[in-house]
Amino acid sequence: MDPAYSKPPVKVWLLLGLVILMLHLLVLTAFPLQMSAIAAPSAPMNFSIRTIADESLKPLEPTNPLPVPNSKAAKPAKVTPPLPIAQPQPSAAEHKPAVPEDDPLPTEAPLADNPSLMALAPQPELYPKSSLESKSTRPDVAPAMLALRVNAVPASIKLIYEVQSNKFPYNLNGELVWISANGSYQANLVFGAFGLKRSQSSRGQIGQDGLMPERFSDKFRSEVAAHFNRQLGKITFSANTPDAPLQAGAQDRLSVLIQLAALVSSSPERFTPATNLTIQTVGPRDADQWLFTVGEAETLALPGGKLALIKLTRNPRQAYDQQMDIWLAPTLGYLPARIRITEASGDFVDLKWLRSESAQPS
Repeated sequence: MDPAYSKPPVKVWLLLGLVILMLHLLVLTAFPLQMSAIAAPSAPMNFSIRTIADESLKPLEPTNPLPVPNSKAAKPAKVTPPLPIAQPQPSAAEHKPAVPEDDPLPTEAPLADNPSLMALAPQPELYPKSSLESKSTRPDVAPAMLALRVNAVPASIKLIYEVQSNKFPYNLNGELVWISANGSYQANLVFGAFGLKRSQSSRGQIGQDGLMPERFSDKFRSEVAAHFNRQLGKITFSANTPDAPLQAGAQDRLSVLIQLAALVSSSPERFTPATNLTIQTVGPRDADQWLFTVGEAETLALPGGKLALIKLTRNPRQAYDQQMDIWLAPTLGYLPARIRITEASGDFVDLKWLRSESAQPS
């Protein structure tokens, strides 16, 4: 082999490669390093700010796309259409449905057979006790057991009533028979017409606190009853409903009319307008607290004549409670000269005093 064509030493090649590498580094450091193919803008960008809820402002117009190298081969940039302007939302108050100020109670109460004759019947407990009252709005209530004089209990008497109802175009017949003798009592309230009648009866003893019922019954075709068991301190019902605790001064739905007469007769000066009292009142299927409020004194022209009266109102506590308005007549021993019972549906029965008759124990 010719010595002139021998390979250069390895060191020579390494030295030559190092020189070439240094020359490349010098060339690269002479130019700015770019991280993107898009040229940086030479002037600051302007931004347009708008409020979405303002309808007076127009939506943003799409800006021109930035220049891109090789624009002949590049496709035009896709422009996203502007978002629609949101309409102002109405306030929460405007969203509420129109509701009358006084939300009416249900217009139909579950009455069986003849609604007018069922007016004294107990209504089902469909709502909780606090549905129509609250502790913050309920008026102060006077104790039910006021000072009562035993001799203030009315003497035996029969009261005859004319009975009106919105369900009948004619008057019904009604009577309240009250008999008191030898420390015991019996009361019967009956009204109806044409062989159909509704009756309630109460019997028991008369003590220092007034009437102490032993049995209360309500009859329309069939009879249901409540029994006052004072030894066990409870009330039992023939309708197989749960027992109820017996409270002091408890009355039934008929005896409460006589008890109110005895209470007012004992101390009329205490029953001024707006006076309240509660009495546990027992029906044939349940026991509840009845709240009575004394109203203004009135003079009414009744079928039996004009009488000065004291009005008391039983205030409904539940949606289907009856409202009972009672007008007590001092000339009748404070017995009711008028009783008006109004259902939540608006149906009513109105008993108005026609005349009085004597009543003797049978």
